[in-house]
Amino acid sequence: MKKKINKSALVVEGGGMRSVFSAGVLHAFGEQGFDPFDLYIGVSAGACNLASHLAGQNDRNYDIIASYSSTPNFINLKKFLLGGHYMDLDWLWDVTIREYRLELKKLFKKLRTEKKEYIVVATSVETGRALYLKPDEHTLEHFLKVSSSLPILYRNILKVNSEEATDGGIADSIPVIEAYRRGATDITVIRSRPPHYVKKKTRIAPVFSLFFKEHPLLVEAFKRRSDAYGESVAFIQNPPAGVRVFEIAPPGDTGVSRATRDIHLLNAVYQLGIDHGKNFIARYQIETSPPFVS
Repeated sequence: MKKKINKSALVVEGGGMRSVFSAGVLHAFGEQGFDPFDLYIGVSAGACNLASHLAGQNDRNYDIIASYSSTPNFINLKKFLLGGHYMDLDWLWDVTIREYRLELKKLFKKLRTEKKEYIVVATSVETGRALYLKPDEHTLEHFLKVSSSLPILYRNILKVNSEEATDGGIADSIPVIEAYRRGATDITVIRSRPPHYVKKKTRIAPVFSLFFKEHPLLVEAFKRRSDAYGESVAFIQNPPAGVRVFEIAPPGDTGVSRATRDIHLLNAVYQLGIDHGKNFIARYQIETSPPFVS
């Protein structure tokens, strides 16, 4: 493998159930002991996938998707129409902490011993700006829940250090520019969307605006999501001089949406992620040219 001389980062996009692809990629990384990174930044489900990966729980991400996230206990339209959560994070966090908890001590021992940094992205409800949270053993599970709390679909508003916060994907869906700001010059991005996906202006902006009418800066950030997403994609495709960005993304529309519960489809995309992860590892070891797409 090419000797690492620059700070290297791994950035993982969220996307609800679409993140089954990144779960597969990270499974391949863990299985093959591939970890050349100094900095890890994850958003929403992408941050959750990173946590299991860093804890060395190689099967945990898919197991949770198959046994918990894809069930009506978590995603339930009827419950939502009756005033509950469409995506019940309270249930999911309670049951997985009880039955399939992250190995927190192992995770943070790895970060300390190897002098690595792990960041979870959330969005401030007050300012609409990204919050780049550095967790510890006591705060990680809560930070992951905050980062994953899709507004409206999850009705509660959570707090971080007394500040109301919500889904990290509102302010920074693909925090590749933040990785660069933190000194990374060799950045690998795991996407949940195809490489040339263009985020459109959301049709639910009026609903969001009504729901968060007392938080105009959050509403503005929500309306800007497509522009911010485009800026991140532009950075990936045309990084600054001296910066390499490697992108691992599904080659096209996988058919998986944010709320897909079809376990056969989810398994197929998970396997696709594993294949792309293995292919990336092989190519990374010899890659010396500008960015490529896996």
